[in-house]
Amino acid sequence: MPKIGILYGMETTFPSALVERINSKNIAGLAADHLKLDGVKVGGPSRYDVIVDRISHDVDFYSAFLKSAVLHGAWVINNPFRWAADDKFLHYSIAAKNGISVPNTVLIPQKLHPPGTTSQSMRNLAFPLNWEAIFEHVKFPAYLKPLRGGRWMSVQRIESPEQFFAAYDQTGSACMLLQSAVAFDVFYRVYVVGTQARVVRYDRQQTQHRRRVSGDGGDAELHDRLKINALKLCQALGYDINAVDFAAKNEHSYIIDSFNLAPNADLHTVGPKNFEWLVDNIAQLAIDRALGNADSATQLRPERRFAAASAGLP
Repeated sequence: MPKIGILYGMETTFPSALVERINSKNIAGLAADHLKLDGVKVGGPSRYDVIVDRISHDVDFYSAFLKSAVLHGAWVINNPFRWAADDKFLHYSIAAKNGISVPNTVLIPQKLHPPGTTSQSMRNLAFPLNWEAIFEHVKFPAYLKPLRGGRWMSVQRIESPEQFFAAYDQTGSACMLLQSAVAFDVFYRVYVVGTQARVVRYDRQQTQHRRRVSGDGGDAELHDRLKINALKLCQALGYDINAVDFAAKNEHSYIIDSFNLAPNADLHTVGPKNFEWLVDNIAQLAIDRALGNADSATQLRPERRFAAASAGLP
């Protein structure tokens, strides 16, 4: 009997709606429930054919469990081995390789030595860095953002070299990116679920419940291009679910962020239309994975995706 488990944290509206939607299909022999865990034993088989993961990026216990579940035959949405390997610089590099516009971006070494290292560990690093060349490439205004992590955490707008150094001094041992701020008229978030994509206008200046509105009625050609680019990138990275952010001006778009593997899906923040789309499409994806006997072993071999992406393949 195929079984689907939902693993989540502080969310309330989405997990229950997802379980209810899957079970409302009344598919013989298939059921979904709210996954519960006790101590996890080594070598124990997975009780689930599919697990929809919404929280393991914040909880090591869940992350370790999910990797073991994949090893024992479960398909996890999203692949837990991807969380550990991906970073924003990799995403930008793959996007650029696939013809998707990326703002000028430079990878910046940690301000402080990573834990357990000393100056001896950094002997391959040029010092001082050629800040003049870096600033000339990126130009100001720019954004200083962490290599890992999402939700716009620790992202700062930088207007000058002096402001950069003041902000950089506060980053500790975090690896950072310095990225050009691009002028834009509209900011879009493209939700990707399997082979489906939905374009949503996104305004961070608004209150939570007004930030996201359906992209219906906008530039159809631009929306189609955003969908194609988001799907292409997620396919290359091997993601089942993601939200890719684009800034657009005069029909030209730049990718801004593509590291939202558990995008906000709360009814009160994404709105009824987007919520319904997410619930319905994620439910169908989980059902298809459960009934299609997806080979979970492919989740253990992500290098194939990167080989294709580095060759510029869709």
